[in-house]
Amino acid sequence: MNSTNNKYLVISALGEDQPGIVRNLTRPVTEAGANILDSRMTILGGEFAILMMVEGSWDTIAKLEAQLPGLQQKLGLTILTRRTGGQRQEQSSMPYSVNVVALDHPGIVSHLAEFFSNRHINIQDLYTDSYRAAHTGTPMFTATMTVNIPGNIPIAGLREEFLDFCDSLNLDGILEPAKG
Repeated sequence: MNSTNNKYLVISALGEDQPGIVRNLTRPVTEAGANILDSRMTILGGEFAILMMVEGSWDTIAKLEAQLPGLQQKLGLTILTRRTGGQRQEQSSMPYSVNVVALDHPGIVSHLAEFFSNRHINIQDLYTDSYRAAHTGTPMFTATMTVNIPGNIPIAGLREEFLDFCDSLNLDGILEPAKG
C-alpha cells in the first residue's frame, strides 16, 4: 500500500463475548482491502472489547465505514469509528516502561495519570489488572504502562520523583527504558 495517500480509521467495538467474534470483526477489514495497523482486544467481565486502527485508500475506508452498521447489528455490538491521521512519531521523546503493583484500592490509575500529566509526559499505552494474591487471597492491582518522556526531562530526577510518589501511595513501582 502506498501509505502517503492512505487514510486511517480507528474502530472500537464492544459487546457480549462470543466464539468467532475476532474473525467476524477483522474479516470485513480484509475484504474491504484495508490493513490492520494496530489493535487491542480483551474480554472484560463477559464483554468483548476491541480497538483497532486500519489503513487504506479513501475508497477502501469509505467502503468499510458503509459496512459497519450492518456488522454492528449482525453481531450485536456497539461499533464506533473515527478517522484519524497516521502515527505521530515524537522524535524528542524516549519510550519508558512503568510497572506498578499494589494492594488494590480505588484511585491508583488516576494518581498515576496525574503524576505523568503534571510533568507533560504522554501515556502511550496502559494495561491494568486485578487479581487475588496466592496463598492469602489479598486483592492486588497491577498497571503496565508505556510513557513517552520528553528529551528535556532528566531521567534520574524523574525516576527519583516516581519512586517517592510510589512510596507515598504504598505502590511498588519501576520506571525503566522500554525494551523492543
